[in-house]
Amino acid sequence: MKENNDGFVRADQIDLKSLDEQLERHLSRAWTMEKKRDESGGAKEKERVSREDWEIDPTKLIIKTVIARGTFGTVHRGIYDGQDVAVKLLDWGEEGHRTEAEIASLRTAFTQEVVVWHKLDHPNVTKFIGATMGNSGLSIQTDSGFIGMPSNICCVVVEYLPGGALKSYLIKNRRRKLPFKVVVQLALDLARGLSYLHSKKIVHRDVKTENMLLDKTRTVKIADFGVARVEAQNPHDMTGETGTLGYMAPEVLNGNPYNRKCDVYSFGICLWEIYCCDMPYPDLSFSEVTSAVVRQNLRPEIPRCCPSALANVMKRCWDANPDKRPEMDEVVTMLEAIDTSKGGGMIPVDQSQGCLCFRRKRGP
Repeated sequence: MKENNDGFVRADQIDLKSLDEQLERHLSRAWTMEKKRDESGGAKEKERVSREDWEIDPTKLIIKTVIARGTFGTVHRGIYDGQDVAVKLLDWGEEGHRTEAEIASLRTAFTQEVVVWHKLDHPNVTKFIGATMGNSGLSIQTDSGFIGMPSNICCVVVEYLPGGALKSYLIKNRRRKLPFKVVVQLALDLARGLSYLHSKKIVHRDVKTENMLLDKTRTVKIADFGVARVEAQNPHDMTGETGTLGYMAPEVLNGNPYNRKCDVYSFGICLWEIYCCDMPYPDLSFSEVTSAVVRQNLRPEIPRCCPSALANVMKRCWDANPDKRPEMDEVVTMLEAIDTSKGGGMIPVDQSQGCLCFRRKRGP
């Protein structure tokens, strides 16, 4: 791994060449042994090829209905070894439709996500179950039976979280808003997850509410380690319309070097979004947001009804100077100290003077 001065690494700078080569050798050995077994008419296997510690057994995986689509592929409901799971399928495209360089880049991004994710264990990080790359044993279950899948498909299997994306939950509550206690609980979940990642020297780089999932108890769990990079390698590159732009720190927008503090900035924007149940800069284009955030210090407008303790966390997190932003463990401490017993949530639209509340009245 390539470390910067403070010992942290960007997930996209992990040197995975040797690991990728090792995986290639492993898959090659498995294919060769399978071929020999076929040629010998099913002779007894003399040697068992060991799997990587993150590699699933495809025979235990049942892939079912699609629950999400994107340029990177699809996400399905599934069952793995009797457990409810979500299966992210990444399609590298049919043979001849991508250059060798493009496929190599996609393989590296996929392997990067697996290597980062499979070692993590925290209640606010989506549990990684396993992955497989280029396996011809995958199939999708339909009402009429099973459909085989191309060998260039790779997949990541994680725990299934029935609450869906945090973004969707906020959109559902856009009009009525969330009680202050719920706001702080959601924010604390996200902050604790990011604090854990940073303690493991991992910079997520794509902190946004679309990448946060909810379980059945409304606990927030961080997901998608590296998926943004996979998306960006596809023919349709991400733009401001994807929603990522509004969360990007000034140093990232400006093309400057950045570290874990870019996650802290993104958290500040997410905190505003959780409180307001709204989107930052919905009417600005890519160039307008980039220019305003970098040159004019544009930030989302904090409603006057927002308690000062929470507003202070937002402002500190999205400071233009990365060095002045707090570490995520400090953010956790600040949020834990906030008193939610007296309310303070965003005032619903039908009770306020417009979408932002300009009265000092407290919400629930």
